[in-house]
Amino acid sequence: MAVKTYTPKESEIERKWFVVDAEDMVLGRLATQVATVLRGKHKPQFTPNLDAGDFVVVVNAEKVRVTGGKFHQKRYYHHSRYPGGMRSLTFEQMIEKHPERVIQTAVRGMLPKNALGKRMLRKLRVYSGPEHPHSGQQPAQLDVA
Repeated sequence: MAVKTYTPKESEIERKWFVVDAEDMVLGRLATQVATVLRGKHKPQFTPNLDAGDFVVVVNAEKVRVTGGKFHQKRYYHHSRYPGGMRSLTFEQMIEKHPERVIQTAVRGMLPKNALGKRMLRKLRVYSGPEHPHSGQQPAQLDVA
């Protein structure tokens, strides 16, 4: 008799809240850890076709750092969809104007490029300062090495 593989149902998945302090953390290393938790790969019942991940709150996004010359050289592009509508900002400009977007963009690039990835990204909350309004969920501290 063959043993069936256990697949969790959407109703059986319990989600926790985690908080991460991004101060003096390298952007890419932080983003990989956050993406892992959002996908649910840290859980034993990980399933690639289900959103089994947890919620993640990132604080102090404005204090994240990058290595090498990326502070002045890394660029973020967007297009208005009009001819000649390409715009770009350096990491330095982006961290001044929209520090939350820096982390959201890095994490989004590490999630699946489909509707499931969009659902996972909705569980990410990023704040530029040390305060966040999610204390009611009692988020646990996430150890990011």
